[in-house]
Amino acid sequence: MKIAHYIDHTLLKPEATQEQITQVCEEAIEHGFASVCVNPCHVSLVNKKLSGTAVKTCAVVGFPLGANTTESKMFEARQAIKNGAQEIDMVMNIGALKDCQYTLVEKDIAEIVKVAKGKALVKVILECCLLTDDEKVQSCEIAMQAGADFVKTSTGFSTGGATIQDVRLMRSVVGDKVGVKASGGIRDYDTAIAIINAGATRIGASSSVVIVKNAKVNDS
Repeated sequence: MKIAHYIDHTLLKPEATQEQITQVCEEAIEHGFASVCVNPCHVSLVNKKLSGTAVKTCAVVGFPLGANTTESKMFEARQAIKNGAQEIDMVMNIGALKDCQYTLVEKDIAEIVKVAKGKALVKVILECCLLTDDEKVQSCEIAMQAGADFVKTSTGFSTGGATIQDVRLMRSVVGDKVGVKASGGIRDYDTAIAIINAGATRIGASSSVVIVKNAKVNDS
């Protein structure tokens, strides 16, 4: 297993500079990460830097709260894809889910799936630290019904990140129908391996280089 292929190399800090974004792209190319995940304003730069490589350009939408209108998420997704995004990580409308407005939540996701169809994968961020287990199950089911390609644990900007328990639960709900992405607090090789063994098919991390370097040490 080449762990780099599981990793979305991520830089979502608001203070990220073009120099730092460029460095992240260079690291992703060097190590063969799955994608570089950035805020929408950096998508054009990332797409340019990754051109001609196997590394995908990933943009977040409705980030980090998910409380945007569906229309604004659609605009963000459409613009990100126009600028070169091949993957979209959108935040679910968390408050609507908690209000049991399941039709609204599904439509919110389905509209982004429609915008991205044939152009980009859609990953739905549930923000598990804010949900009960029943709400996590409901969220996974809604995301699948809406046509999402992945369900994702966390933004990394709320009260908690990925846990093995959440990954296992999400995988038990979605089976092999969609991918499971774990993000938030995955900073070392052992944690990354445990998360993958729990059912994750993608990992979002800003400590990606540390993870792959530790992988080489463990494999030697």
